[in-house]
Amino acid sequence: MTPASAVLVAGLIFGYALVSKSLAHRSISGPMVFAAIGILLAKSPWAFSPGSFNEGAIEILAEATLVVILFADATRIDFGVLRKQAAIPTRMLLIAMPLTIAVGTVAGVLLFDGMSWIHAAVIAAILTPTDAALGQAIVTNKRVPIRIRQALNVESGLNDGFMVPPIAILVGIAALGQDGAGYTASFALKQIGFGITVGVAIGAAGGWLLERFVSRGQVTGALRQIGVLAIAVAAFAGAEAIEGNGFVAAFVAGLAFGAVATAAADTATDFAEDQGELLVMLTFLFWGVLMVAPSLTELTWQIGAYVLLSLTVVRMLPVAVSLLGLKLEKPTIGILGWFGPRGLASILFSLFAMEHLGGEISDVISVTVTWTVLTSVFIHGITSVPFARMYGEWFGSMTDDQMADMAEAVEVDYIRLRVPMKDNPEA
Repeated sequence: MTPASAVLVAGLIFGYALVSKSLAHRSISGPMVFAAIGILLAKSPWAFSPGSFNEGAIEILAEATLVVILFADATRIDFGVLRKQAAIPTRMLLIAMPLTIAVGTVAGVLLFDGMSWIHAAVIAAILTPTDAALGQAIVTNKRVPIRIRQALNVESGLNDGFMVPPIAILVGIAALGQDGAGYTASFALKQIGFGITVGVAIGAAGGWLLERFVSRGQVTGALRQIGVLAIAVAAFAGAEAIEGNGFVAAFVAGLAFGAVATAAADTATDFAEDQGELLVMLTFLFWGVLMVAPSLTELTWQIGAYVLLSLTVVRMLPVAVSLLGLKLEKPTIGILGWFGPRGLASILFSLFAMEHLGGEISDVISVTVTWTVLTSVFIHGITSVPFARMYGEWFGSMTDDQMADMAEAVEVDYIRLRVPMKDNPEA
C-alpha cells in the first residue's frame, strides 16, 4: 500500500469514528460502511486499486483479527455462570450447527451442477459460524430479555472456535480425496491435538505469569494489555510451527488464560477487544476491494438461491429444531433463527479453503461466500434495530402473569463476550 493509500485508510477510519454513534442509531454498522467503501475504491482509479495490495494482505489481516477475537472471547467465558443458562446456546451450538452444515450441504448439491457432497459440505461449514457484532442491536437492546440476548452472544462468541476443527477436516478431505483418507485422519489429529496442547500450555503459563507479576505491581497497564496479545500470537504461531491449528490454539489459550488469570483477564483483554474492532474495519475494507468488487459480476441464479437459503432456511430450520421442548414463543424462535449474521470467520475460512483446494471449486467458494457475507452484512445490519425494537415491544406487552410462565423471562447472569451489551444506543 502506498503512503497516499495509507493516509486515505486512516482518514476513513477517523471519519467513521466521528459519526459512528449516529450511524449506529440508523442501523448502519462498521462492516457495512467499510465494505461499501472498499467496493467504491476498487472502482475508483483515483483512489487505490487492488494492485496496491494482494490477497495475502487480507488473509493476514483476517487471521490476525480472528486470532484476537477468538482469544478475547474465550478469556471471558465463566463456565460456572454459563452452566446455569446453557440450555439455549448449547442446543444452538451442538444441535443447530451440525444440522446447519447438513442442510447447507444438501442445498449445495441440489443447486450447483456436479458439485460433490464434500465440496458442498465445505461451503456449508464455512457459512455456519455467526457474528453477533453485525446485528448488535438485538444483542444489546435492554428491552429484549437478557436470556435471549445472552444466548445469541454466547453462540456467536463460541461458534467460531467450535467450527475450526470441522472445517480443517472437511477441507483436508476435499483436498486429498478418498486416497488420502488415512493422511486426512492424521492431519486432523495433528491440527486439533497439537492446537489444543499448545493452546493449553501457552495460555495457562502466560496467564499464570501475568497474574503473578501483575499482583506484585511489576507490570504497567499498557504492557499488561500488550502482553495478552503476545500470548494469543504465541499460541497461534506455536501451533502452526508444529503443524497444529493456530486458531484452535488461540481459542484454547484464551480458555486457559481466563481460567488462571482471573484478576487480570477482564481489563487485560479490553485492549485486545479494541484492537480487534480496528482490525475488523480494515479487513472489511480490503475485503470489499479484493473480493466483493470482482464478485459483483459473477452472481448466478444458483449462487443467489444458495445465498437466500443460507440466510433463511439453512439457518432458521436447524435453530427451530434445536429449540424444541424449551417452551420458547414463536417470535423468540424467529429472532434466534434470523439473527445469524455471517462475517469475519466466514471470510477467513473461505480464504483457507481456497488456498488448499484451488481450481474451479475455489472460485465457486469465493463468490458464494462473498455474496452470502455481503448480503448478510447489509440485511442483518439494516433489520437489527427495527427487529430488536419490535421484538422488545412484543415482550414488553406481556403482563406480569404471562411473564411468570415464559421461558424467555428467566433471569440470567451477564457474560461479556463478542458484544458489550451495555453499549447499545437503543438501551
